[in-house]
Amino acid sequence: MIRHPDIRFAATIAARSARMAGVLLVTAAMVTAASFAQTVPVPKPAPKGRDGGGPAVTGATQTPPNPVIPDPRRNVPTSIFQTFDANQKAQAAKVSAYLSSLSTLVGNFVQVGPDGSKTQGDFYIQKPGKVRFEYDAPSPIDIVADGSSLVVRDRKLATQDVYPLSQTPLRFLLSDRIDLMKDTNVVNVSADDVFVSVTIEEKQALVGTSRLLLMFGAKDGQLKQWTVTDPQGYDTTIAVYNLDAGKKLDPAMFKIDFTNYGPSPG
Repeated sequence: MIRHPDIRFAATIAARSARMAGVLLVTAAMVTAASFAQTVPVPKPAPKGRDGGGPAVTGATQTPPNPVIPDPRRNVPTSIFQTFDANQKAQAAKVSAYLSSLSTLVGNFVQVGPDGSKTQGDFYIQKPGKVRFEYDAPSPIDIVADGSSLVVRDRKLATQDVYPLSQTPLRFLLSDRIDLMKDTNVVNVSADDVFVSVTIEEKQALVGTSRLLLMFGAKDGQLKQWTVTDPQGYDTTIAVYNLDAGKKLDPAMFKIDFTNYGPSPG
């Protein structure tokens, strides 16, 4: 007789796997968060900026997008010696200029985990190095970076995992200034009528090779989504919308609470 795996056991294994994959913390954390709640995204107002200034976006808010689930490994050269033509270099330079121009970014996100489950929430970025992801209920997960450390917090269990921000893929989005071709290992640049896509590859001796696929609107140049592929080949995709790059944020929202949250057990 086939027996269904125990949910608590599965959750424990997922949590331990997240802690082991420290260099891909954001991916692992978001996968773990997806295991807490499989919600169908519905239209929601843009997040507030925590400074009492009202909604981050004026006018009508956008409907949550259906994230494109690409294969980050498609059309990626296998040779370690990458060559790019003038158009690819120009596209990468345009993306670098856009990322470098941002100082703050506020919006909503929809996450698709490796199992196809969807969750959503609000995110807040203040460069350099600060970010906050708040997952909608019933997920108890928050992700907070203060410029040097990044934590994955479980509000229900009052625990959190702490990792160096420098070991997470989000550092590329949170850098004050970045030249993708010089500062990262870009392995592919492609463009069509909808997206400009840049794939970054990282090789870690202890955990293997991971990839970050950044996708931007071909027409407006704005960040649309990213996909992280961990060394085991599991993909987590985050699509963002209701973006506001002009909102003033309260610095307190990026402070890490080391008093009320202890380390995760195990």
